[in-house]
Amino acid sequence: MSIISELMPYEYVNSVYDIDYYKLKSMGYKGLLFDIDNTLVHHGDDSNPKVDKFFEKLNDMGFKCVMVSDNNEDRILRFLKNIDALYIAEAGKPGTKCFYKAMKMLNMNKNEVVMIGDQIFTDIRGANRAGIASILVHYIVIPGVTKIGKKRMLEKAILLFHSRSKKYNHRFGSKEKLFCERGPVHYWISEKKEITKRHIKNVTGRKRFCDNISGIELPNVVHSVSNGLIKKGPGIDPESQINKATNIMIACSKINGLILEPGEEFSFWNTVGKTTKRNGFKAGRVIKGNDLTIGIGGGLCNLANSLHLVILHSPIQVTEVHYHSDALAADPGGVRVPFSAGTSVSYNYIDFRFRNNTHQQIQLLARVSDEKLFVELRSERPFKRLYEIEEEDHHFTQEDGTYYRVSKIYKVTYDRDTKEVVKRKLIRDNHSQVMFDYDLIPKELIT
Repeated sequence: MSIISELMPYEYVNSVYDIDYYKLKSMGYKGLLFDIDNTLVHHGDDSNPKVDKFFEKLNDMGFKCVMVSDNNEDRILRFLKNIDALYIAEAGKPGTKCFYKAMKMLNMNKNEVVMIGDQIFTDIRGANRAGIASILVHYIVIPGVTKIGKKRMLEKAILLFHSRSKKYNHRFGSKEKLFCERGPVHYWISEKKEITKRHIKNVTGRKRFCDNISGIELPNVVHSVSNGLIKKGPGIDPESQINKATNIMIACSKINGLILEPGEEFSFWNTVGKTTKRNGFKAGRVIKGNDLTIGIGGGLCNLANSLHLVILHSPIQVTEVHYHSDALAADPGGVRVPFSAGTSVSYNYIDFRFRNNTHQQIQLLARVSDEKLFVELRSERPFKRLYEIEEEDHHFTQEDGTYYRVSKIYKVTYDRDTKEVVKRKLIRDNHSQVMFDYDLIPKELIT
């Protein structure tokens, strides 16, 4: 890694309060690493009610936080008096040991944590050297003080260079437009860049992807789901729904019967392949940003969500998942089914992946019949635990004229014999923009 790339922030924002933490959640991030001095408070200051409330909100959202500070333990403990967070004192940034230690403390991998700090040469450089995402915030300024040190002047020069060379973009929620949001050509360029990066990573990585399809079904059914493919209602184009069913049928033909040996990984796009007209895919509904539009291969998120749902009912480890709104249409008959939608895939950089971390073979079955999708997870023998999906506090709320579906969704693990709860894990702190007619929102669920 060059020194230039080590200093490159993923995003630059004015303060920790300008980051879209809901977007971070939707991108799969679970752990937040914070610098303290001049990032959260002015150097040496105690926490304050605003900062305390800020961390309460992050905890309620399900984030786990670690203070990664070069200051001593006494200073950190004084700051954390009213804050529930882990810490690493005298961290030694930009050394990478503190970042690996933080990931170990959180039991998370590189793709699940973000470093947030005010210094390029310590916070950003250290995070990038450790291979984790980083967000640079503007350092907290003392009112009336205009003079800055040489290091800050150099940081300003680096930021100016990056902004002109377009070496970084605002991925995590700053108010400026993303490069990909500036027009269709910009979106196309960004998409091709991410696709290329994924191809390189697949080739150079050490993961063993599954590719063995068997016509013989494994004996034990772990979990199965089915759902209708053709949605009807105001604003829904019938042709796009028919095309969606076609796209899913093509993808199912690549997945049905797939065997995963212990240690092998499933990648939606490694299995399904490129969604082009030449490969038979048609134009269906896709989500770009917060907009519903039409694109080749549209509707495959429906299949990815069904695959995700059967995997959640097992001990199998999900290694990559992304989310879009799960409020694409009104609940059929007014009956809410958690996780009936929301898993996002887009060739090939927004992927759904899981690894067979068990000691037996597992198998995926996927087929389309009578305008319905059927997905099943099978194994050689039953697992020791049972798994269920539960939702709490489901409601709708209005924010600046836009409605959102809000809820907390948990994966609950039960002992197969005693039926006692073994583990309860928050898997989605749901905050989904409603993308159907607001008049169809049940009035009793609006708060």
